[in-house]
Amino acid sequence: MTMYINRDKQISTQAKIGIVLMNLGSPDAPTPSALRRYLAEFLWDPRLIELPRFKWWLILHGIILRFRPKRSAAAYAEVWTEHGSPLINIARAQTELVAQRCQQVYGDALVVRLAMRYGSPNFMQAMREFNQLGIEKLLVVPLYPQYSATTQGSAFDAVFDALKQFRVVPELRLLRQYHLHPLYIQALCNSIEEHFKQQGAKPDRLLFSFHGIPQSYDKNGDLYQAHCYQTAEAVAWQMGLAKNEYFVSFQSRFGKEPFLTPYTDETLKSWPDQAVKKVAVICPGFSADCLETLEEIEVENRDYFLQAGGEQFFYIPALNTRDDHVDALSEIIKEQLCHWL
Repeated sequence: MTMYINRDKQISTQAKIGIVLMNLGSPDAPTPSALRRYLAEFLWDPRLIELPRFKWWLILHGIILRFRPKRSAAAYAEVWTEHGSPLINIARAQTELVAQRCQQVYGDALVVRLAMRYGSPNFMQAMREFNQLGIEKLLVVPLYPQYSATTQGSAFDAVFDALKQFRVVPELRLLRQYHLHPLYIQALCNSIEEHFKQQGAKPDRLLFSFHGIPQSYDKNGDLYQAHCYQTAEAVAWQMGLAKNEYFVSFQSRFGKEPFLTPYTDETLKSWPDQAVKKVAVICPGFSADCLETLEEIEVENRDYFLQAGGEQFFYIPALNTRDDHVDALSEIIKEQLCHWL
């Protein structure tokens, strides 16, 4: 084992490994003021909005942050729980479960922490703790299965920015994607099959709804759209679904720029006229349920489908803290550690 001296000048013969699970983040409260702070950080990220900074600053502060926080706060209030943000609560539970799995196998050699790209807890907080512990090796695991510059790319920016603040930088590994990992695909199949069994039959169509990104990002080389289709097709192949039994769409448009199509809301509005009356929707790009699944899909898009003449709409929850999901994340971490252990 490599020897190191920590901040207290004590010599240790076992270099610990830090693991950070990263997700998007959430406002501190479902209030306009909290949303204004959160959106100011979130929407200023150049990975998300690739406009010239001065032009975007005028739009963001002159228009968006004046009106959007109030509307967004109302949406967050619909999904907020007595324990706070669903995303934060689920991500914390995921982190605890993964830490337990790791401790069972590796003992105290690993330290697992949660960080959010925007809001709190953030990556810098985790790094300060790791620095105090004398962590020499660091694995960053963004909880976005499909790669995009807007998600993993942005998370890695936060990692690099934080590491600039430390004199001693740990060895670093970054998980780029896990959209085709066998255990992740199996967990998705399990959740879908359990839903079908619970309902007693397959729906007319299974909809894979992924968060959208601007079409221009895809044209400039982002991997995201290809990864989304690969995930959906891997699940469909493993479950033996025919081409007419599933469909891929994209949700959560922002602004006037064209996003990836087909759009989830327009798809659901059109299906009842095509004799698709019973639909199940799953969102494989979300590792934890959040505003985009609990409010946008389960409430807003459900209404679109039923009002258009649909008869049954089912949302299949994100993998969240399912045992097979935690097993998948733990195995992915094990594979990434390789010779470190």
